[in-house]
Amino acid sequence: ARDVETEAEIQQKLSRFPVPEEIWDEYCIDQKINDTGVALDRTLVREAIAMDGVSGHELSDAMKSLTALENPNSVSQMKAWLAANGLHTDTLGKKTVTELLKTAPERLREVLLLRQQLAKSSVKKYQAMENAVCSDGRARGMFQFYGANRTGRWAGRLIQMQNLPQNHLSDLSQARALVCIGNREAVKLLYEVIPGTLSQLIRTAFVAPEGKKFIVADFSAIEARVIAWMAGETWRQQVFADGKDIYCASASQMFGVPVEKHGINGHLRQKGKIAELALGYGGSVGALKAMGAIEMGLKEDELKPLVDAWRTANPMIVKLWWEVDRAVTRAVSDKTATETHSIRFTCQSGMLFITLPSGRRLAYVKPRIGENQFGGSAITYMGTNAAKQWARLESYGPKFVENIVQAISRDILCYAMQALRDCAIVAHVHDEVILEADPGMSLEAVCERMGRTPPWAQGLLLRADGYATPFYKKD
Repeated sequence: ARDVETEAEIQQKLSRFPVPEEIWDEYCIDQKINDTGVALDRTLVREAIAMDGVSGHELSDAMKSLTALENPNSVSQMKAWLAANGLHTDTLGKKTVTELLKTAPERLREVLLLRQQLAKSSVKKYQAMENAVCSDGRARGMFQFYGANRTGRWAGRLIQMQNLPQNHLSDLSQARALVCIGNREAVKLLYEVIPGTLSQLIRTAFVAPEGKKFIVADFSAIEARVIAWMAGETWRQQVFADGKDIYCASASQMFGVPVEKHGINGHLRQKGKIAELALGYGGSVGALKAMGAIEMGLKEDELKPLVDAWRTANPMIVKLWWEVDRAVTRAVSDKTATETHSIRFTCQSGMLFITLPSGRRLAYVKPRIGENQFGGSAITYMGTNAAKQWARLESYGPKFVENIVQAISRDILCYAMQALRDCAIVAHVHDEVILEADPGMSLEAVCERMGRTPPWAQGLLLRADGYATPFYKKD
């Protein structure tokens, strides 16, 4: 009874904020995609599960033989065994194990490598496929509309297509053919590590039915394009207009020298890439580390100068962060409408609304000016925290910019999906759409339609690239 009353009260409060018709139209497209589903190669799924089971037993037996542990999968037992053998660690997470492997003695290194293989979650994805597949061989209901509260992006469900492992095998077709016939010995002989191979084949379990092909098309550097357009960072927009590599261009702008991929000053491209991925939304040294800067070969004393160089090279983006911060702060503190960079901020009925160029509004519940973790002022609002609890969260200019850029990117994807709604979209992953196409459908025509700039984003330079394939993969 309480649940029904609570839902009725929520409905009454939300009645003041009707869902716009264009959002209902997006929802209809979403439901059609979810109802259509994606075909799965059930033979590959079944054989992969069986192969992983045998491989898991072999790896576990090998670890037991080396360690004499009752359960080598147990984190506490493994940590205690490593400590007894002179290797102390607080965690056995993926990054930590990778670091330990660099200096561990040969015997301990062998154990850690076996543990890495056992930790591969390949069979879990295949198991999820087997659980989710319908009687006609298709998996359905994998995308939750408006799954991300802050941006309105989709969330993955069931098989979770949003976080599939990447594939780097050059002969995917051969590898999946060997798994499909259950030739475990050949897989082991040719690819050495069975769990890793199965992990790389997960994407290929999504297949186009007989007589069809997949056309996979995605936006090129969508968030980098959107933030450059929003901020008016003209040198970045010129890079996209000229079809150049943004990582090389960023490194060139930061260090004042020409940078070419596999050419002059090519070693600086990696620094440009890590800076682009980590620093666009106010990130600093911590963001670079979280993005794997140290593992990529950067030294600790290089990180702060890298942050400074990126911000110096992108003054309009830095200006955007703090103008958004000021606009949000004023809207919340003065309860007045503010605007910057064609983004409007208003407070209404205990909500902060951010109106995007598309007209869609992002909502933040019960906003107010509070204190951040460092003792300074911050904008806070109510939402679900990492523990899935209703709590007061804090934000600031660069974080709002991240929400806005990702939300605009989502709206661009929706515009592309509307343009392609007659082309049998069966799935979408981040900024990528997957079409189940007839053999004669043109890849170029799909990319051209997807890359059209929405009328509300004049001046934004978009580009879509793609490929045709009989099974899903990361090209």
